[in-house]
Amino acid sequence: MYAIDTQLTASQVIAIFHRDALYLFLGAGFMTFGLIAGIFAFWGRKFDAMLLWLALFAILYGLRLWLQQEFVGLLLPHTVFVERLRTAVNYLVPIPAFFYLASAGFIGRQGRKVSVLLSIVFGALFVGCMAIGFRYAFDLINNVLVIGSLIVLVIQSVRMESTKDFVIVRAGLLVFVAFALLDNVRNALRHYSHKEPWGFAVFLAALGYVAARRKVRRDQEFNQIQKELEIARRIQMDILPSGFPQSAHFNVAARYVPMTSVAGDFYDFLVAGERQAGLLIADVSGHGVPAALIASMVKMAATSQRANLADPGAFLAGMNAVLCGNTQQQFVTAAFVHLDAESASLRYSAAGHPPMLLLRGDEVLEVEENGLMLAAFSFATYSTAVHSLEPGDRLLLYTDGIVEATNAEEDEFGRDRLGALLRETGALAPQQAADHIVDVVQRWAKAQGDDLTLLLCDYGGQ
Repeated sequence: MYAIDTQLTASQVIAIFHRDALYLFLGAGFMTFGLIAGIFAFWGRKFDAMLLWLALFAILYGLRLWLQQEFVGLLLPHTVFVERLRTAVNYLVPIPAFFYLASAGFIGRQGRKVSVLLSIVFGALFVGCMAIGFRYAFDLINNVLVIGSLIVLVIQSVRMESTKDFVIVRAGLLVFVAFALLDNVRNALRHYSHKEPWGFAVFLAALGYVAARRKVRRDQEFNQIQKELEIARRIQMDILPSGFPQSAHFNVAARYVPMTSVAGDFYDFLVAGERQAGLLIADVSGHGVPAALIASMVKMAATSQRANLADPGAFLAGMNAVLCGNTQQQFVTAAFVHLDAESASLRYSAAGHPPMLLLRGDEVLEVEENGLMLAAFSFATYSTAVHSLEPGDRLLLYTDGIVEATNAEEDEFGRDRLGALLRETGALAPQQAADHIVDVVQRWAKAQGDDLTLLLCDYGGQ
């Protein structure tokens, strides 16, 4: 325990300050370094756990160094809690050090498990000291564990493959270990020494340099990935049709809202003539770049089936044959409708896709003719449903991100709400109706958990 003489003259206080000034400066420097590292851990585009552990390590070490100084003891209230804290904080310092080394990859998988166990022991020592006060056994256990850990860490550092970062850390570590072993061995023998902070300053400089290098490198890699994703996004947008051409019979609006920069939803206008229209919508399982790559394959598969456009069942079967075995076990749901103004009919087929909605007057009908999802089963077959078209009919094709959007209560938007929403848009033009549907779904959802894509088509009659 610390014993502080409160009956000191001004000259004695000044003498104590001068004796402790260097360590007070070091402690302030360590804590300042820790605060800056902690800010940068949260500052970047992505949270950096390694910097956070380094920050905690530096702050706790600097705090311990301050609390060990007699001058600081003069300024603190002389309570049991404070006196115990001044000792107990010593047992907290190794904990963030272990987690920093683990997050930096310097101690291996087994070393991480050992670090967790040692951290539990050090935490117990802290709690024990705060509860019952200082015991020599606590210090002995702490010193033995620290000495053992430092020796193992040096051995591990010699065995590990030497990267540029690790060479720097190892140099700082060896300096720190030399000072720390000296202090801990002497303290275990009750010949107290206080040289370790100098070694820690060298070690902290090495750790800070490596952490800064890694953060800069990660930010550069992240920026490069962002640039590549932006290029991928532009490429993906380019494979989507810009708009349905002017037609006296069909008025089509499309909306595509990816969850991430690139997505697995896809749509295309495979027939865009004056009297015919062929609308395809597809949804690749998963998200991000892999799904986007499969979506580009879906476009090629659809393009290869132009001979079957008037028969949606045969069209999807052909797509399935092209995709099977080429999608890395990812599957695709799709729906294709062929509209013919001459015969006033629609032909529809789907592969594991949500049913198409047909608004006719005030009634919303579900058009469903589903087979197995694409790219999953080579033996899958697809049939075609034929329905009549009437002037004023409004068709809605959509991906499951629309109906599976969930609100804060985890309620899905669902097909019933979508049908009612479609009915509400009856008086709106297709472009306005599509915007309204997407807006309502986005306001319903607590967060966008999937891509949102829809095709809305009005039939104007023969």
